[in-house]
Amino acid sequence: MRVSRHKLTVVTGLVLAFAVPFAATMLLTGSVAAVSKPEPKKPEPRVHHLVLPINSDDPATMRALISTALNLPKYYRERNEPFEIEVVAYNTGVHMLRADTSPVKDLLRVVRGLTPDIRFVVCEATKLGMERAEGHPLVLLDHVDLVPNGPGRIIELQEAGWSYIRS
Repeated sequence: MRVSRHKLTVVTGLVLAFAVPFAATMLLTGSVAAVSKPEPKKPEPRVHHLVLPINSDDPATMRALISTALNLPKYYRERNEPFEIEVVAYNTGVHMLRADTSPVKDLLRVVRGLTPDIRFVVCEATKLGMERAEGHPLVLLDHVDLVPNGPGRIIELQEAGWSYIRS
């Protein structure tokens, strides 16, 4: 049986008339287009944590610690990454945060103004020992907290994932 050219053209036209729109519909509404995917959330930036110990009454060591405490937050602020610092004073480092003996108290006021979220803490055990030895209560600088044990606090922060830099 011989198919005429006219019948072949009609059949081809009908197939194309239905197949092309059907294929286009399938491509546009296929499984990828039919499922709306929520836009991926941007991950929260990782908070950087740093503990800085001070156990020396050397003013140069205190200034080095303060320099670190000022420069690192600036670096991370420029990268829009959150940053926390805790300065832990124990042994003779407590002098850094004493109102009567701190050789860097004016510099610490500047630090407070520039980076108010730095936490300063003093070892209560050291403070009590100094008070017994000196025979009077110690007065600490403003915004200084007490922790029961300075080295113990450092260990706790490190175990919680905080980084440690020694000045």
